[in-house]
Amino acid sequence: MLDREGFRPNVGIVLLNHRNEVFWGKRLRTHSWQFPQGGIKYGETPEQAMYRELHEEVGL
Repeated sequence: MLDREGFRPNVGIVLLNHRNEVFWGKRLRTHSWQFPQGGIKYGETPEQAMYRELHEEVGL
């Protein structure tokens, strides 16, 4: 689902634990790290997309 400018709605997730440590995921086949993130599917709320992406990318 793209908007008029060609952008896809997206969610980015920042996870903190009780010690304020931030979760970063290491990308496969690269030397970089990132927060879990991904596109919002048609008919999906941002919250639903967040939980789906956490499950798909991190297994949570």
